[in-house]
Amino acid sequence: YLARKFFYLWAKKTFGQVLPSKARCFYDQKILQKTFGEWKEQWTIRRGGKLSLRADNHYRHLLLKLIFKAWRAYVCQLQGKRNKYYIAESHAKKQTMLRTWQHWLVYVGVQRTKHGMQSVALAFRERSCLRISWAVWRRQNYQKRSRHKMNILALQHWAQSLQFRAWLQWRELYLYTQSEKQKDTTAVTHRQHWELRRCMGAWLGYLNLNRVKKCQNELAQKFHQSRTLRRCFSDWQQSWECRRRMHAHQRDLEKQAARIALWRIFAHWKHYVVLCVEEAQQCELAEKLYKCHLLVLQKFWNHWKSRL
Repeated sequence: YLARKFFYLWAKKTFGQVLPSKARCFYDQKILQKTFGEWKEQWTIRRGGKLSLRADNHYRHLLLKLIFKAWRAYVCQLQGKRNKYYIAESHAKKQTMLRTWQHWLVYVGVQRTKHGMQSVALAFRERSCLRISWAVWRRQNYQKRSRHKMNILALQHWAQSLQFRAWLQWRELYLYTQSEKQKDTTAVTHRQHWELRRCMGAWLGYLNLNRVKKCQNELAQKFHQSRTLRRCFSDWQQSWECRRRMHAHQRDLEKQAARIALWRIFAHWKHYVVLCVEEAQQCELAEKLYKCHLLVLQKFWNHWKSRL
C-alpha cells in the first residue's frame, strides 16, 4: 500500500494530474470518433451521389425507350402508307389495263364487223359478176354449142362459189358464237374483279380500323406509363429529399451529442482534477497532522522516559 501510494505521488509529480495511459486512451478515442464521423459523412455523400446517378440513368433509359417506341410507330405508319400507295397504284394499273382491254375488244369487234361486211360485199360483187357472166355464157352457149368445156368450168366455178358462200356463213356464225363466249367470260371476270375490289375495300377499312384502335391503345398505354413514371419519380424525389433532411438533422444531432459528450467528459475530467487536488491536499494535511502527532507522542514519550 505504501509502495503504490508513493508510486502514484511520483507519477503525479512526473506526468501531472492526468496519467499517460488515460491521456493516450482519451486521444485514441477522440481520433476514432473524428475519423468515424468523417467516414460516415463521406459514405452518406457517396451513397446520395450514386442514388442520383442511378435515377438519372434510369430516367434517360426510359426517355430513350419512349423515343424508340415513337420512332417504331412512325416507321410502321410510313410502311402502311407505302403499302397503301403500292396497292392503289396496282389497282390503277389494273383499271387502266381493264379499260384498254375493253377498248381493244370493241376495236376487234368493229374490225370483225368491217371484215364481215367487206366479205359480204365481195361475195355480192362476185355473185353479181357471176350472174352477168352466167347470162353472157348462156347467150354464148345458145350461140356457140362448141364451148361445152367452158360450160363445165362455169359449173365447177359456181359450185366453188356456193361452197365459199356456205363457208363464209359458217365462219360468221362461228365468230358470233366466239364473241358471245368472250363477252360471257369478260362479264364473269368483270364480276369477279368487282367482288374482289369490294372485298379489298372492306378488308382495307377493317385493317385501318384495327390500326387506329391499336394506335389509340398504344397512346393510352404510353400516357399511362409516362404518368406512372412521373408520379413514381416525384414520390422518389420527395422521399429522397426527406431522407436527406433526416440525415442532415441526424448529423447535426450527432455533432451536438458529440459536443455535449465532450463537454461532459471535460467537466468530469475537471471535477476529477479538482478531487485529485483536494485529495492531495488532504493527504498532505493528514501527513502533517500525523507528523505533528508523532512529534507530540515522541515528546511525551521522551518526557515519560525522563520521568521514569
